[in-house]
Amino acid sequence: MRYLFILIILIPALDIGVLLLSGNVIGVWPTIALIVLTGIIGAYLAKREGLQTIRRVQDQLSYGQLPGDALLDGICILIGGTLLLTPGFITDVTGFFFLFPPTRKPIKYLLIKMWKRRINKGNIKIIK
Repeated sequence: MRYLFILIILIPALDIGVLLLSGNVIGVWPTIALIVLTGIIGAYLAKREGLQTIRRVQDQLSYGQLPGDALLDGICILIGGTLLLTPGFITDVTGFFFLFPPTRKPIKYLLIKMWKRRINKGNIKIIK
């Protein structure tokens, strides 16, 4: 929880610093245009990837399979889309990493590793 608090304070502060630097280097209007453009591209990519993931979940469920990998993709797409809609270049870069399938694979691996560690510690209980 303390790491989340630090991230909530640190990430926006860094994003504001990068936005101010970008405004000084390339100008205010190009900076605003880049922010709007990444938001539009992010919304499009999140919608496209999200619809593909929903179809994959439905296909796997119709064959009686558990859609674990597809659900992790959905979580990554949700996080990535949210980050891309947040103004700032650091959050945009991070959001693109969550949205693109090649860069999503290592993120999913880290999520699985983190959840396994928490389950083994007893922080998360699975009820059968």
